[in-house]
This record gives sequence, structure tokens and C-alpha cells, in this order.
Amino acid sequence: MISLLRALFSRTMPVPAPTTDEWAAALDLPVFAGFPAVDRRHLLLLAQELLAGKRFSPVAGADPGGLDIAAIVTQAALPILHLGTRWYRGWNEVVLYPGEFAHEGDETDEFGIVHRVRHVRSGEAWEGGPLVLSLDSVRMSGHREGYNVVIHEFAHKLDMNSGSVNGFPPLHADMRREAWSTAFATAYADLRASLARPQGMEDSEIDPYAAESPAEFFAVMSEYFFEWPELVFATYPAVYAQLCQFYRQDTLRRLSSFPVQPIGAIE
Repeated sequence: MISLLRALFSRTMPVPAPTTDEWAAALDLPVFAGFPAVDRRHLLLLAQELLAGKRFSPVAGADPGGLDIAAIVTQAALPILHLGTRWYRGWNEVVLYPGEFAHEGDETDEFGIVHRVRHVRSGEAWEGGPLVLSLDSVRMSGHREGYNVVIHEFAHKLDMNSGSVNGFPPLHADMRREAWSTAFATAYADLRASLARPQGMEDSEIDPYAAESPAEFFAVMSEYFFEWPELVFATYPAVYAQLCQFYRQDTLRRLSSFPVQPIGAIE
């Protein structure tokens, strides 16, 4: 936290406004494949609303271009395409680092012992505070390679709307809490058990970070839901069904004609 606060007090000039060509390039990322023109226009309007409503603060020498900003807000708009920007209410700043950054803070282990920790991260979301992104990681996102730091961190912000970060965002009136809880708890327990087996970490297609907590499981599953829905559907179909209901989208249907290229398979 100290390093971030120090960086905030040394923030640089305002970020550039994306040009028409940069907006178009951002929406041409593979993660947006298969959208009809009406949805692409809606995504653009949501992204522009987010850009107008949030403050973007480059720190530590970060120098984002217009395409970087367009890529962030268009990908942030993707999960709320059928939800609206009110789901990102209650906070107003996106902090941008040039690359991965250090996080320092206290963590309590399963025995109640508090430890001072220091992690290197590509993104971070604070309850009631800013959302933090690495520009290097943003540039790796949106390519249908199973990775998206923007969606991951904005999913945490959706989760926080319930008043806590526990992988249980506020559900729509037509959704059942029991169905969500059963689908996610079962899948989370299965992932943790599979990772605990010999070679489990090496064999898992799902990022082991998803097993850190229910909150991280929800964020990683949301990330895959938009980047690699085939994996979610094949591995945890009940989770996929719940995410379809929550995000009001069927990403597998939309992206079925556009093959995924998992990061591990890229030469």
C-alpha cells in the first residue's frame, strides 16, 4: 500500500483521449469477435461513459497511449454490456503502472496469524478505492488466449457490490442463491482438490491462482468466461450456466466460430 500511495502523489499528465481509429482497433480485439453491430455500438457507448466517469492516473512512469485507454474501457464494458455502468459505482479511479507492481500488506492465515506480505501483481482492486492495472498486462489481454487482467479486476469490483469480496456478487431477481452457491462451491472445492494431487499444478488448464479464495475463483472464472468460455463449459458447466445468467451473455455461442489460442499453446 505504501508504494502505491507514494506513486499516487507522483502521478503524471492526464491520459490521451482515444481517436476514432483507436476505438475501432480496441473493439477489433479477438475477445469482441462475433458481436453484431448493435452490440458493438453499445459497447462503445458504455466504454465512453466509463472513460468520462473514471479518473485515469498513470504512475511510476507509465505512459499510456489512446489505444491503451480504449482497450481498458472497452474490455471493462464487456462484462456490463447487459448490466450497465451502475455496477461500477462507488469508486472513481483507475491507476496505471507501466508493468507489474509490488503490493505490500497484511494477510491472515487459516490459523488467524497475521503476516506481512509483499507480492508482485499485474492488477489489484481496492474496496471503495481505486482499481490498479499494469499496462504490460493490459496489452496481453483481449486476445482470446485465456488471460485478461482488465476483466479479472473489474470482476472483483462487481463482487464488491455485495458488501464483501467473497465470489458472491449481487444476483439478479431471477437467479437463485442456492444454485450459485452450489455451482461455485463445488467447482472451487474440486479445483483445490485437483491441484493438491501429484502433478496437479502442472496438469491444470485453469490458473492455480483461482484456488486462492472464492473471490479469486469468481474473478478467474469471469476472465475465462469472456476469453476462453470453452474451458469453463467443459470443466465446470454449472459455473458456466450461472455466469451466463449473471452476465446476461452466452459467450460460448458468440465465440464458437473463433477458436481460442491458450497462452500455453502459443509458440
